[in-house]
Amino acid sequence: MAITAKEVNELRKKTGAGMMDCKKALTEANGDMDAAIDLLRKKGQKVAAKRGDREASEGLVIAKSTESGKGFLLCLNCETDFVAKNEDFGKLANAFIDLAIETNSSSKEELLGATFEGNTVADKIVEQTGVIGEKIEISEFQFIEAPKVVAYNHPGNQIASIVGLSKDGDFEDTGRQVAMQVAAMAPIAVDKDSVSQEVIDKEVEIGKELAIQEGKPADMAEKIALGRLNKFFKENTLLNQQFIRDNKKSVSQFLKESADDLTVTDFKRVSLSV
Repeated sequence: MAITAKEVNELRKKTGAGMMDCKKALTEANGDMDAAIDLLRKKGQKVAAKRGDREASEGLVIAKSTESGKGFLLCLNCETDFVAKNEDFGKLANAFIDLAIETNSSSKEELLGATFEGNTVADKIVEQTGVIGEKIEISEFQFIEAPKVVAYNHPGNQIASIVGLSKDGDFEDTGRQVAMQVAAMAPIAVDKDSVSQEVIDKEVEIGKELAIQEGKPADMAEKIALGRLNKFFKENTLLNQQFIRDNKKSVSQFLKESADDLTVTDFKRVSLSV
């Protein structure tokens, strides 16, 4: 049967595939729009399989929060900077995180299984792999919940963070500055009590070895290592870090300027490069 330009254009709008691919799919499907979409998705599956071993190191990181105290952080990857800067790729990344908010997805698995344009997010990713010709994947998806959550997107969308605060209120600017701190300084935990015992043991062992290499007596090595551990906590735990906008105070002290009992309950950070 003859395929009209209108039908080809309609399929192109629905899938983003090229004009010739759309015409070929419609011809093969005898003009059946749904069947043509399936054919294009099958093409995407083939492309996805071929590119499964490719490194998708470019992309966009997007963070959003809700007034109900939920934060969502997503990294959508592709292979090239050219695709990452494409307007449609940005729209797709935002559509995925908006869907996460709408469906209250708290894990990547939940989001991948959520319904998107009649199929699942996972299906859409396969389809777009075929359309674009590059490996596409959601490499990171983070979720937190707190009385108040603030999101920060660094210009260029290569780094983003979400921060949960211990109480709700007019703390948007405070939360944003702390989220910027997280993005810039990459803390490993909220405070020293949140650092895993495995990390602590490793730092103590490193501290001991350094002390012995410096010629310190073996019986003093552990005491020196514990002193260095305190420095490690100060540099790597969010509440104990020096506040980047005023290094005369800690992040904890900065928070208390807004409210005596204000603190951070959780945070997440995703970066394309680190």
